[in-house]
Amino acid sequence: MYLGLDLGTSGVKALLIDAGQTVIGSGHGSLDVSRPHPGWSEQDPSHWIRACEDAIAELRASHPRQFAAVKGIGLSGQMHGATLLDSADHVLRPCILWNDTRSHVEAAALDADPRFRKLTGNIVFPGFTAPKLAWVKNNEPAVFAKVAKVLLPKDFLRLWLTGEHISEMSDSAGTSWLDVGKRRWSADLLAATSLDEKQMPSLVEGTEKAGGLRAELASKWGVEAGIPIAGGAGDNAASACGMGTVGAGHAFVSLGTSGVLFAANASYLPNPASAVHTFCHALPDTWHQMGVILSATDSLNWLSEITGKGAGELTSELGDTLKAPTGVSFLPYLSGERTPHNDSAIRGSFTGLAHESSRAVLTQAVLEGVAFAFRDSLEALKTAGTTLTRVTAIGGGSRSRYWLKSIATALQVPVDIPADGDFGAAFGAARLGLIAATGADPLAVCSAPRTDATIEPDAKLGGAYADAYRRYRALYPAIRGATA
Repeated sequence: MYLGLDLGTSGVKALLIDAGQTVIGSGHGSLDVSRPHPGWSEQDPSHWIRACEDAIAELRASHPRQFAAVKGIGLSGQMHGATLLDSADHVLRPCILWNDTRSHVEAAALDADPRFRKLTGNIVFPGFTAPKLAWVKNNEPAVFAKVAKVLLPKDFLRLWLTGEHISEMSDSAGTSWLDVGKRRWSADLLAATSLDEKQMPSLVEGTEKAGGLRAELASKWGVEAGIPIAGGAGDNAASACGMGTVGAGHAFVSLGTSGVLFAANASYLPNPASAVHTFCHALPDTWHQMGVILSATDSLNWLSEITGKGAGELTSELGDTLKAPTGVSFLPYLSGERTPHNDSAIRGSFTGLAHESSRAVLTQAVLEGVAFAFRDSLEALKTAGTTLTRVTAIGGGSRSRYWLKSIATALQVPVDIPADGDFGAAFGAARLGLIAATGADPLAVCSAPRTDATIEPDAKLGGAYADAYRRYRALYPAIRGATA
């Protein structure tokens, strides 16, 4: 058996698979996000451990015999979080999360240093780790002076599991400290934020062993001590491993809290001006590009809270047949936007509202707004040298066929729906645990699932969607100019 642990923003998932990659069972532990100020987003790292223990306890209770046969563990997790430890590995402050935008001033200052884009292949976004450390230095100097190690969220779980400070390439590529082409820390970029390599974890590939399970935890869980812990991956790269999106030309669209349009690459193809992320993949000598929108299902959940209706209830009001855009447009910038705008200050909007704009019209506009945000990412990927001919849909929002029809029509590419199964980040992490423990061929393990159905673009609505996308594109500069 092989265990995947995925540390998300809203919880930890523990997933158990057997040697044939059949999912045996799963457990879950819940997490909350603290927002002490507008634009801030934090979590207490001790809560990650509690949630992980809850998830494992649930999994052990439901599958005790199988859990006892675990021979490898893989990790995945939310990226970019700044977990700051002192010399005794005590947490110095709550972790600043991926969707925290407080460091926008520091991010702009670092991005103005040409070395960052040259070496990382990316814009320095406010959500990345390096500007957060610059913010801490500027605003909490006493905390900064005590920083002995900076860990990403999943690697803090690794420290608890193994007692070692280790990270891997895909997650570390999102810090703004990694030389992404050479897959190693950059002393120059670290120095630019008054840090050095001693304060970083050591690096391995995601498929390699990165520590073994501590005897204390092994005894508590009834498994062997020293079980290999794989390097693992950041959440999107882990999901790609779960989906088999590891070869050039393969892509997926993820409808989660945030939205991701992810493309695997056989070589390093940076184009930071496009605001596309170019990161190392979890497999050796592979990279990936992705466009990121910050509020995907979060946009529908926001509307759900406002209307008092569940997200499923809202989408069901639209029926099964895709409708032409109504003229009401929605910009899904509830917490700023990454691709293609790199704008932490922009906020969302409805435009074109009229007396006849019903709840269903607003729901339709939200789904279309997210679909058009993915179209923005598709266009950005094109400028970065990647053209997609089809994508596979994953994430909670992909349960809505209407939404997938809207995305297929907005992107003008077919959207594949995988056969029933769990192909997310926890599954990808379990696959990486299997590879690290057995030495199996990563490409053979990380195969693609069978396609259950394909949603083609609606040819009759192609023109109407093109017109609506043009309106959508014109709104960003208008709204930005009115609110700056």
